[in-house]
Amino acid sequence: MSTGVIIALIVIVAAIVAVAAVLAVRARGSHGGHGLKRRFGPEYDRAVARHDGDVKAAERELDALVERHGGLRERPLEPAERERFEARWTAAQERFVDSPQEAVTEADRLLAEVAGARGFPDGAQYEEQLAALSVHHAHHVHGYRRVHHVARVRANGVGTHDTHATGTSGAPGTEDLRAAMVDARALFEDLLGGTSLGADRPRAQQRVSQNGSRSGHHLPRGFHRHQAKES
Repeated sequence: MSTGVIIALIVIVAAIVAVAAVLAVRARGSHGGHGLKRRFGPEYDRAVARHDGDVKAAERELDALVERHGGLRERPLEPAERERFEARWTAAQERFVDSPQEAVTEADRLLAEVAGARGFPDGAQYEEQLAALSVHHAHHVHGYRRVHHVARVRANGVGTHDTHATGTSGAPGTEDLRAAMVDARALFEDLLGGTSLGADRPRAQQRVSQNGSRSGHHLPRGFHRHQAKES
């Protein structure tokens, strides 16, 4: 092989490497800055706050999340699966009237199961599952974080000062539990594909209204993701 051919091959290889490097930089750049803000929404602001305003550190963390979970492909739910999950959510919402804690615990469990059914990491790995959800459902994932935190705190019988998780300080009360359920419902519906929980909702709300005075845990009209939360 002549010297001229060898030099030509070296130039071609170098050009290919240079182009690949440029493409890699551009691909990484699409993850950062405005791209990350668009993708993560409120989770972007939360990451910046967690890093005490250090935007670069927050973006490195979010970039790592995209690298780790961005390739996940969500499995669509079968109609029968969706119906079972919807029925369980409706039952949990009704249960809130007499037992808010049990309802919140069931909501936490349901989110973990639905996410697992959609192909996210198993619910037993809560932090990993939450991280993957933050990449694909960033605008609603805080509902899972909040309901999981409140369920755990109430189950342990201790207070909390994590205002980022609950929006309050001290042990969460009934209103905190209700607000957590509202936030969790937004993610639940998102995971089910935007379902409105069908015709069961009016009947569930009617039963809640009829029975709410028995326990003092009445669910306000705000138990719907499209209405303003009271806090």
